[in-house]
Amino acid sequence: MCALMHRMCYFFSGIPGKNCGTIILTAEELGNCRDCATMQFCANKLDKKDFFGRSDPFMVFYRSNEDGTFTICHKTEVVKNTLNPVWQPFTIPVRALCNGDYDRSIKVEVYDWDRDGSHDFIGEFTTSYRELSRGQSQFNVYEVSSLNTQIHFTVAIDFTASNGNPSQSTSLHYMNPYQMNAYAMALKAVGEIIQDYDSDKMFPALGFGAKLPPDGRVSHEFPLNGNVDNPYCNGMEGILEAYHESLKTVQLYGPTNFAPVINHVARYAAAVQDGSQYFVLLIITDGVISDMAQTKEAIVNAAKLPMSIIIVGVGQFVPFRDYMDRTGNHVLSMARLAKDVLAEIPDQLILYMKSRGIKPNQTPPDYSPPGLSPSPTV
Repeated sequence: MCALMHRMCYFFSGIPGKNCGTIILTAEELGNCRDCATMQFCANKLDKKDFFGRSDPFMVFYRSNEDGTFTICHKTEVVKNTLNPVWQPFTIPVRALCNGDYDRSIKVEVYDWDRDGSHDFIGEFTTSYRELSRGQSQFNVYEVSSLNTQIHFTVAIDFTASNGNPSQSTSLHYMNPYQMNAYAMALKAVGEIIQDYDSDKMFPALGFGAKLPPDGRVSHEFPLNGNVDNPYCNGMEGILEAYHESLKTVQLYGPTNFAPVINHVARYAAAVQDGSQYFVLLIITDGVISDMAQTKEAIVNAAKLPMSIIIVGVGQFVPFRDYMDRTGNHVLSMARLAKDVLAEIPDQLILYMKSRGIKPNQTPPDYSPPGLSPSPTV
């Protein structure tokens, strides 16, 4: 046995010539603080440690001791197969975290869980309870929402022939009466979350890559509801209904051009850059982009605007399959998809606000956007 200040180490024995382990006891007089802290943590873009999948991250919290050592005071649960984990909230006595000393160092380490116990180190940071209780020093998406920033959600759906004949069960656009197809699932998963940030729940819905009646002209920017002057659909159910009706009237064709729908939304984003409006474009597609040069240019131009672009790929050769729950639980599949594709939106919104010098205590002027009707077909 050894003793150092208030720290005692006991070495286990029992097997000759083998280290059977050590137990360390650390003693410290408890403070009078009776507070409890409830915290929740998330992380983005963690390092991938598993060869055949994403990491399985968990957090370990250490309280610093008077002798400069650290003692584990809390471990989170393991969040499986993700690089953007959201851990469950937990409550811990402040005495356990820092013995009531708000400025005492707290070390937090993040590991990738392994079944054999050889957990892989991902990273660490040091903070204090005072810093944690303040929250982020720079404003976050919840503070941005207090600016009354209006989120405008637009969806663009791929109607190219590579999706297959909608009347056949092998088509990605096949309307199975018993379950949603991949397009409907992606749309519903993302849209049902975004619509909660839109006050009127009216969304422009566009299609691209189809021949339109009555003359068979190819369009890469047409309203799903057939109304050029008013392409708005009422909520996600309205978009899904317009999508189903479009499949009955248009002819799937091609090519797969993204630039027209990106430029369409960018025009309206460019008209209001005071922080009062933010635009999110969801593109759902099955194929390789045909107008790559034009799409790159459109994305570069949109990067300076209050606008985010989400591209969800569906079909045999894309990662959409990774989100399909093996038990057939579509609700769980949609939740996984929505979590990952929307993970970057808050950071992009905040980055735009910072680039424009917009602070949480500023209220942008009222703005009434023009109708988001599609421009002439390209």
